[in-house]
Amino acid sequence: MDETMVDRRSSFEYEDLLACGRGELFGGGNAQLPLPPMLMFDRIVEISETGGANGVGLVRAEFDIRPDLWFFPCHFQGDPVMPGCLGLDALWQLTGFFLGWLGLPGRGRALGVGEVKFSDQVLPTTKLVEYRVDFKRVFKTKLKMGIADGQLIADGKPIYEVKDMRVGLFQA
Repeated sequence: MDETMVDRRSSFEYEDLLACGRGELFGGGNAQLPLPPMLMFDRIVEISETGGANGVGLVRAEFDIRPDLWFFPCHFQGDPVMPGCLGLDALWQLTGFFLGWLGLPGRGRALGVGEVKFSDQVLPTTKLVEYRVDFKRVFKTKLKMGIADGQLIADGKPIYEVKDMRVGLFQA
């Protein structure tokens, strides 16, 4: 195991995520998370280069749902629900974070997703959203890209399933 793996952190609190959003975690010009309100999770509870369903890496994160979150009043008035695209974006955010955490250079960009299935919704009564990203492949050559499957779990129930998310890192 190389020394960077020994020193690499396996979890991140909210202030760490904000530092990443300001470009302070992985250095200028490298992967950044969006800042609130577009940051769609509160903490990364586990990140590993060797775990996950395929042994290629994993990220686990959590988002505390509150009825006063910014998207509920406008999506939809009188029928509040978290937009599905925000949950998908969170999974892309975590995929890009993983690539930066690996030390790969470049700014992250979502490149696509193979399949998305929604079987339920995140409501203002939901308490906790968990995100799970399981990497299938990580390219560390001239092409820097992660391919992963993901899940959004609301109060213990899997409700979003995504296959073959792709995020790449690009240098200016």
